[in-house]
Amino acid sequence: MRAAAVDPLGPLRDPQEPGCDVFLTGTVFLDIIFTGLDSAPVRGTESWARGMGSSPGGVANMATALARLGLRTSLAAAFGDDHYGEYCWDALEQGEGIDLSMSHTIPGWHSPVTVSMAYEGERTMVSHGHEAPPPAGPGPFPQCPPRARAAVAALGPGRGEEWIAEAARRGSRIFADVGWDESGRWDLGALADLEHCEAFLPNAGEAMRYTRTDCPRAAARALAEKVPIAVVTMGAEGSYAVDGRTGETAHVPGITVDELDPTGAGDVYVAGFVTGTLAGWPLADRLAFAGLTAALSVQEFGGSLSAPGWPEVAHWWRTAPQELRGRYGFLDDLIPPDGAPAARRRAVPTIGFRHPA
Repeated sequence: MRAAAVDPLGPLRDPQEPGCDVFLTGTVFLDIIFTGLDSAPVRGTESWARGMGSSPGGVANMATALARLGLRTSLAAAFGDDHYGEYCWDALEQGEGIDLSMSHTIPGWHSPVTVSMAYEGERTMVSHGHEAPPPAGPGPFPQCPPRARAAVAALGPGRGEEWIAEAARRGSRIFADVGWDESGRWDLGALADLEHCEAFLPNAGEAMRYTRTDCPRAAARALAEKVPIAVVTMGAEGSYAVDGRTGETAHVPGITVDELDPTGAGDVYVAGFVTGTLAGWPLADRLAFAGLTAALSVQEFGGSLSAPGWPEVAHWWRTAPQELRGRYGFLDDLIPPDGAPAARRRAVPTIGFRHPA
């Protein structure tokens, strides 16, 4: 793991603390993103997109967002031994400095692929892949997740994962989001690992369905009875959080930006919130930072490689509108005064370009 230009946990680091800040596991996809579509594709017709990008996707979105914010990130995932898998491995390990020592390549297994189409402020995705076979030999994961300050998990109804409970027992703070419940039951009791979570971060639609409420704030209050911190994201309206331990609440409006591609914005939001929480920031500052990083990400396309780092945060802060400078004033203490913008890897149209002779 490489050192970041800004280390948000620098003042808190201790030789006795875990070397890993955040651990996560999941499926890595090769994402192919089309942008610049005027409308949804129409059956029986051909649509041309004005933009296209390829980048690692799936759990790579979250891992990259965490690493770009200066957190030492460890990822356990399966990679195909095809060109897509090789590209994703190199992009994450060499390009982003993510620790892949708990990941493995599977001979003969092809990489999962997602095609994402962005239009009208939303996206539609088509994916293909097969469940990864287990590693050929014994390994430390999933039975023994590494010692880490935090872990990020995606919860699913009726699906408990032993590594989450084990990570919590080892002292990791668990941050979780959740996907759409295809069963339509929306039963909080079916989220087996929710009891291990310090923070739960669903979007407004998910939160209201799980709590049978008709208001995101009411949903957050209901969820805070189940987890220490409930955060409900509300798109352009920002986010609302309740700390169930103290009763503190916070709401931070969204930031208006020119949106290109929303792929991965939710993952970037969670990464920003994890960063602020591990750094010990006030609740409202955590919401503000998470919302800012998510807003910056949608101005680029490419899921994982659209995630901002501290150079992008610094550039935004130096040109931020006056009416936002009070809310985001905490950034002054984090951003070096003379930091120069750094080139950031972005999604490319296709992979595997031949190097010039």
